[in-house]
Amino acid sequence: MSELRIGFIGLGNMGGRMATCITSARKDVLGYDPVSANISAAGATPAASAADVADGSDIILLSLPKSAVVEAVMLGDGGVLEHLRDGQIVVDLSTCAPASTRKIAGKVAAAGASYLDAGISGGAAAAEKGELVLMVGGEESTLERARPALEFFSSKIFYTGASGAGHTTKLINNFLNAITLSATAEAMVAGKKAGLDLEVLLDVINNSSGVSFASLNRFPKIIKGDYLKGGLTNSLMMKDVMAYVELAGDLGVASPNSAGPLASFGLANALGYADQISNTVVDAIGDVSGGVRLFDPLPAGDETPEEPHAAPGPAKEQP
Repeated sequence: MSELRIGFIGLGNMGGRMATCITSARKDVLGYDPVSANISAAGATPAASAADVADGSDIILLSLPKSAVVEAVMLGDGGVLEHLRDGQIVVDLSTCAPASTRKIAGKVAAAGASYLDAGISGGAAAAEKGELVLMVGGEESTLERARPALEFFSSKIFYTGASGAGHTTKLINNFLNAITLSATAEAMVAGKKAGLDLEVLLDVINNSSGVSFASLNRFPKIIKGDYLKGGLTNSLMMKDVMAYVELAGDLGVASPNSAGPLASFGLANALGYADQISNTVVDAIGDVSGGVRLFDPLPAGDETPEEPHAAPGPAKEQP
């Protein structure tokens, strides 16, 4: 059986990194993105449109901002659906509403092709290393056909169930991520205002019951001024939390714990951090807590060092 020809639609923050993993392995990728520079940066062969990607590929990978964009690309006039043929595979690596995913999957199946929803986790760093975790919904036999393409940028692939299960799993995971990130941000601001040594505080947390991915992997960098550029923005985190809340409502599940991340990332968006990495939620909380920053430059009179990956504060209006 010949190798699958790979197409990629959406070569932005995460899609570009995933596509680069494929092209770095000397595998051709036919790519489309509204920003042409993203295509060349990923080392992909430019396609004139998403439809052209469908025409020239056996497996089509999508990495798009939200369900509305995926529906437009897949179902819109002249979209991918109109160009699908028997045996093709579409893998949606976006974070989307499961109901939308199932609707698209049904239309793709009617066209003789297959649709997988594959949530991703690990952020920009894991994407660059080809070590993302994938949670995949759809037909398991289709996943096995698609696996060789997905393994270019993933280290673990979980089959989660029927269509929509991958995106459901992703929303649940992102909800927990949002809770622990925003809660740890608040706790670290409290520790700073209390005069605690933040390295010691983190060491205690990471060896105690308050440990989380955020405390282990994010805040040891943030307290040194490194906000780990390239990850999910505050606006996208807010979008994911709201999508989870909608899912919980559809399932009849109470969601009292959604209030915290909704307030925290809503605050970050309102204060001008919408397009910055979601780790800057700690600065938004710091802003309304007396202007707190976890990272202190050198004392006055000394030369302030350059802060690697430091996130600038929100834009402020001039008087």
